[in-house]
Amino acid sequence: MSFDRQIKIAPSILSADFANFGQEIQAIEAQGADWVHVDVMDGHFVPNLTFGPMAVKAFRPHVKTVMDVHLMIAPVDPYIDAYADAGADVLTAHVEAGPHIHRTLQAIRGAGMKAGVALNPGTPAEAVAHLLDLTDLICVMTVNPGFGGQKFIDMTGKIRALRDMIGDRPIHIEIDGGVDPKTAPLVAEAGADVLVAGSAVFKGGSVDNPEAYGENIRNIRAAANGVWA
Repeated sequence: MSFDRQIKIAPSILSADFANFGQEIQAIEAQGADWVHVDVMDGHFVPNLTFGPMAVKAFRPHVKTVMDVHLMIAPVDPYIDAYADAGADVLTAHVEAGPHIHRTLQAIRGAGMKAGVALNPGTPAEAVAHLLDLTDLICVMTVNPGFGGQKFIDMTGKIRALRDMIGDRPIHIEIDGGVDPKTAPLVAEAGADVLVAGSAVFKGGSVDNPEAYGENIRNIRAAANGVWA
């Protein structure tokens, strides 16, 4: 997984057909998805339950791009090896999920994955200032985590602060929450390069009508790249 700052669209399979994940993953990749985003929730750190390591391991054979696993769980550290074994390429932990995020990021990299750190809307950019040399990705939450389909919260000021803080380090800025063709230009202009989108990608489509996924992905990418052109 080499680094580049071209816009990447990472559909969240939280919005996919839960009875048909394999074909859904294949469909979004065939229609232009750059990464596949997997939202792991524990019903404790966030008020929802989704996927455990066994489900993520089942997704892995279908993912030919990058499997981007976002842990919305606490604690994180006891599960790092399980998600490494499941095949995660990127594993993101929340800075709010425990007292030793520095150790957590070291452990994620030590297990052979790229290390991501996520910030809830109420957490300032400065929370990751001393983590940058351990981080491959910073995920800026633009909704309060736990459910798909929420309204976008404007975090462009935080994104700009992070981009300035990162400088020339090879660190992605990922946006998770409320991304669609209207909000994508705002976050791209501020410095984001990985855009997670759930309902905005999957709306109107299915494995029997995957072209709708492709149109949605192209529309988000075009909106974001219109700023970068």
